[in-house]
Parts: sequence; structure tokens; C-alpha cells
Amino acid sequence: MKLEFSGAARNVTGSKHLLHVNGKKILLECGMFQGHRTEALEANMTFPFAVTEIDAVVLSHAHIDHSGSLPLLVKKGYRGPIYCTHATRDLCSIMLKDSAYIQEKDAEWIKKKLKDPKAEPLYTIADAERALTLFRSVGYKQEFSPAPGCKVTFHDAGHILGSALEEWEIEDQDIGKTVRFGFTGDLGRKSLPILKDCEQLKNLDILITESTYGNRLHDEISDVADKLAKEVNEAYKRGGKIIIPSFAVGRSQELLYLLRELEHDKKIKPLPIFLDSPLASAATEIFRLHPECYDDELKEMMDRGEDPFAPEGGVQFTEDVEQSKALNNFPGSAVIISASGMCEAGRIRHHLINTISDPKNLILVVGFMAENTLGRKIVEKENPINIFGDPYELKAEVQIYNAFSAHADQRRLLRFAGSCGDPKAVFCVHGEDEAMVEFRKKLKTRKHLAKADIFIPAPGDIFEITKTKKWKKLDEVNETSRSILGGEWPEL
Repeated sequence: MKLEFSGAARNVTGSKHLLHVNGKKILLECGMFQGHRTEALEANMTFPFAVTEIDAVVLSHAHIDHSGSLPLLVKKGYRGPIYCTHATRDLCSIMLKDSAYIQEKDAEWIKKKLKDPKAEPLYTIADAERALTLFRSVGYKQEFSPAPGCKVTFHDAGHILGSALEEWEIEDQDIGKTVRFGFTGDLGRKSLPILKDCEQLKNLDILITESTYGNRLHDEISDVADKLAKEVNEAYKRGGKIIIPSFAVGRSQELLYLLRELEHDKKIKPLPIFLDSPLASAATEIFRLHPECYDDELKEMMDRGEDPFAPEGGVQFTEDVEQSKALNNFPGSAVIISASGMCEAGRIRHHLINTISDPKNLILVVGFMAENTLGRKIVEKENPINIFGDPYELKAEVQIYNAFSAHADQRRLLRFAGSCGDPKAVFCVHGEDEAMVEFRKKLKTRKHLAKADIFIPAPGDIFEITKTKKWKKLDEVNETSRSILGGEWPEL
């Protein structure tokens, strides 16, 4: 058995990990790279493996940095199954088509405005629809087999609706032993609104874990309500708009829940709330279809007749571009929640253009912003900030809410990894270098991980299991993976 690391190795986007087992190749995740437009486009155009040699894809959840390259995979010839949970399938049915739509529109804009006749989307809506025919959804705790000798079970990861931890039991023909392998996908936090908490994998021989917040602790989610109420009330008093760049799936619904709860508790005045994202609106409908994922607090809210996802709950869904544009002239205060979460696409960029230079307004940053994204520039208060190539002075108030992250922080990551048994190896992925180096140091202090090998793979690194279930890094490197993401990667 071998593991080959491509995307989300020494970075936080484009998740792709290739498992070689019993003569088959199984792709864990197939995400898009996000960041600087030119660099991301180049990275997304090439797969570092032969697409037609992939036998199956196993998908942990629907976020585009984990699922967004699936239509391109199919466009280039993949015809195998794509395994995921039922809710992940439903979310991908809207998210992948939305991703294709944005790419098609961006290509049209580049052709028209930048006079580039060669501009084309990575994939089209038709490609996304073809990919969706390959999805094979499986319920939590229901075993399935993506390859001979491999049994996989999904467990709730508590990250977004339908997110899954993967528990693998592999009869490895190369070493003649059973190997228990766990993959976190993205690990959720405890006590997030709406969703149940993540479950715990146990008795693992190998763990691949995300490390996004491996060196940081989140603010307590229980403390965020009062802070949010204070900021919203102050913006309301000065007549400002509250602009919230938000991931369409998960974060937008959490915000709707929390704002509804603050209104119920009379901590904020009722004010117009606009969900200005077709994708977020469609995702909200899917949330209403999966009450089996709800935690007790949301069930209690529903039981008292308050549905935060319905128009009668106070949220207004913009239906078209004209309604979105009309928000620019909306008088007085309002909350505008709009995609995308890192401000790299969608209607949020137009709202920022119209609000970023007015000190009455408030920009709430409620999620992680990857390097080189417009969202990161707002977090770092770069001035001026370029949007669509034009500079804008950042004068609006900016508030950053770490408590909203759907990713586990260092404390939670350590608790999960330290409780998964006595693994021979832990692979840290989906993190920036500083976070993973600090996380590795902390992992070595955990009782059950003291003797484990803690690896931080670089793009293109390949590891092989030995008969003792230890892992060794091979001299061979996937040069395509390495070159896609910058070439040289010094050891950490």
C-alpha cells in the first residue's frame, strides 16, 4: 500500500491524496486549488496522475476545495464511482454546477473585457452534470467497498452538513496484514450551531489528519453571540450595512441561526437580513431536507416554531442579479450575507466595491482566508485593495471572528488524534507550514503518539507501508505534483 500526496500538502486547498492498494488506485478528495487567479488556474488545469487509471473516488464532504475538480476529472475521462454521504451528494448537486457557472461567466468576462479569445472554463455545467451521475451515496455507519480488500465506513465529522470521517479496514495483499486507516477530511469543532459534534475514530494504524488550525485556538463559540450583537448594534446605530462574506454552505446557515437566536433573545433589533447568493439559498433548502443532521439546539428552535432557514424566520432570499444590485441602494442598515467565503468569486465582490470605502459599514470576517485571496487582504487591512483590477480604499470597519470556524482548533485536533489508538504514523495535511510544524510538536507530546512517525508530506511525496505497519518515504517523487505547486519543497 502506498500513499501519494498532491493537493492540500503544505497548503490548505486542492485536496487530493492517492491511495495505491491491492492493485487499485483510489483518490481521496478531488478539490480545486484556490488563491491567486493565475496560479490557481494553472494548478487546476493539470492532474498529477493518469485520470483513467483511477478506480474510485471517496469524498469526505462537499466543499469546493475538496470536491471542485470532480467535473474536470470526468471531463478528462474518469468513469468510476464517487462515494460520499447522502447530504454531500445533495450539496454537490448544486455546488459543482454553481462552480461551473461561475467559471463560464468568468471566461466570458475575460474574453470580452480582456480581449482574450482563448479564455475557457475548466469545466462546464454539462461536465458537472455528468460527474453527478457517478455519485454513489452511502449513509453514516454503512459499510461499502471501493476496492477489493477495502471496507470503508463514514462517521459524522461535524464540519458541514454531510461531512464524514473515513474509517478504512484494508486487507493489504502486499504485507499480508489488516491495516486500519483513518482520514479526517476536515474535522469539525465541538458545539457548532446546527450540526452534531464529530465522532471519534479508534484503533487506527495510520491517520491522515487536517491541520488548518494546528497552531491556534479558537474563541469559544459560546462567547461569539455577545460580540456579534455588540458589533451589529453599533453598525445599526450609525446607519451602516453589515457585509458578511460567507461560505454558501454551512457558514451562511450558521449565521442565519445565530441572528435568529439573537433576535429571539432581544439582543439585537430585528433588521433586514438578505441572503444574497443563489448557491447559499439552494444550500439552505438542502439543510431543511436533512434534519437527521441537526443538533439538539436547532431541534429546540424548530420545535418552538422558529425556522431560521425560512422566509418567515426573517431572512430574504435574493432571486436574481437585479435584486442583488438593488441592495446597493437599500436605505439604512441591513445584514447582507453573500458568497464566496474568501471573496474570490460571486456577488460579494460587488458588495465590497459599494461598501468598503464607507466608514459607516461593517465587514465581518467569519472564516479562514487562504493566502493570496481577497479575503486575506481584507483581514490584513491592505490598502488600497484591488477588486476587479481597480483600487479601493479600505475605510469600513473590519471585525474578525475566529469562533465561527468550522475547523477543529489545535486543542480539538490533538484530542482527536490522541484518542485514535496507537497509530504507527500520522500524516498532517491541509495546513500551512507554520501550523503543521507546531502541530507536529504538540502531537509528539501525546501519550499514544509518542512513538508514532509524524509526517508533513510535500506535494509529490510518496510513502509506502512496511510489514511492521511503519511507513517509509520513497526516493521517487511525483514531479508533476511538485511542479504544479512551486517546485522545491524543503523538508520540515
